[in-house]
Amino acid sequence: MSTVSLDEVCDAIYELVKATHGKKNLKPMDLTKAMIEQFGEDRCDKKLCKDAIRHLVDTGRCQYKYEGGSYITLPSGAK
Repeated sequence: MSTVSLDEVCDAIYELVKATHGKKNLKPMDLTKAMIEQFGEDRCDKKLCKDAIRHLVDTGRCQYKYEGGSYITLPSGAK
């Protein structure tokens, strides 16, 4: 089985952040664990998840939020 593409992981992380927006703050490690669980350890690793989070933040689809810890959220005004 081949590894998951960066775009697939980005989309999955974005959907998870969107689904929990306003209900729960997700740390980068929470997202990484969820993606490895969703896609399997043989197809998705920590580096791929880190690259996907960086891509989402760099493109403005998500942002870092610091509130007693580091969280990934949707940009202000996003729904």
